[in-house]
Amino acid sequence: MARKKKIQIFRYKCTITDEEYKTTKKAENPDELISVQAFYELNPDKDDRPEHIKKELGVSDS
Repeated sequence: MARKKKIQIFRYKCTITDEEYKTTKKAENPDELISVQAFYELNPDKDDRPEHIKKELGVSDS
């Protein structure tokens, strides 16, 4: 009988939006982690998401 591989889950909280998310890798600097949403808020010039995704999320092009 084969054993199941145990996957360790790490939980982190975005320092800007307080959004909680899970990863399978341990972060070196968890205090510096931000969510994707927070990254795009800080860097609107790097927002390369398609227009229909921006509409779904309610993001405006300003």
